[in-house]
Amino acid sequence: MISAESKFRIVERGFKKTMVLVPGWAADYQIFDALELDYNYILPVDFNPVDFKDNLLEFLKTSSIERISLFGWSQGGFLASDFASHNTKRIDELILVGIRKRYDKDMLKEIKRKLKQNKRAFLYKFYLNCFSADDNKQLIWFKKHLLKKYLDHISLEYLICGLDYLSCAEIDAESLSGVRIIRIFHGEQDRIAPLKDALEIKSCLHHAELIVLDKSGHLLFLNPGFREKFNG
Repeated sequence: MISAESKFRIVERGFKKTMVLVPGWAADYQIFDALELDYNYILPVDFNPVDFKDNLLEFLKTSSIERISLFGWSQGGFLASDFASHNTKRIDELILVGIRKRYDKDMLKEIKRKLKQNKRAFLYKFYLNCFSADDNKQLIWFKKHLLKKYLDHISLEYLICGLDYLSCAEIDAESLSGVRIIRIFHGEQDRIAPLKDALEIKSCLHHAELIVLDKSGHLLFLNPGFREKFNG
């Protein structure tokens, strides 16, 4: 989970293109275990939002990887956007999933208070809220593969670090003007990042494409229809 520094691992899957997968708050790279896209993957196996950008760039240089696609989900959308804005020549495509323009600081303070009061209870409710009423199959998968693992092993330190990062994070449309291809995927019934947030970001990113998945929640990339929408 939270590490003194971010570290990455490449997963060769037999494809020409490479995609960096950046997880959201209260999750790690394992959240992408069921994601089947036609790319090799770079995963942040150790993670610290403070040095994510610099360490990813160093990893790409030492691995002789010139260009990447960036897939940022939720909190990962801020990190992916920040990296892309500073390294536009390395970016084939920026994919933002379940994002908000910013998070309210008072809300984040309240989340921090509730976590300190009862971390496990808050997380359990948070994870359930990542799914819509129509996401039953996806919720079953999450409960089977990740729920207990996350409840048992995601530390309060990791969660607080993420909240501190989110308190200062914002999607800056102007800084992304040099990124040639941007796609925004959003769940129609997202309760963590309401659809209006994605619409606001799209209104500022005129060249971006917004793809909305009907009846999907915050973890929309677990939806079987996501791959179809992604491949267009």
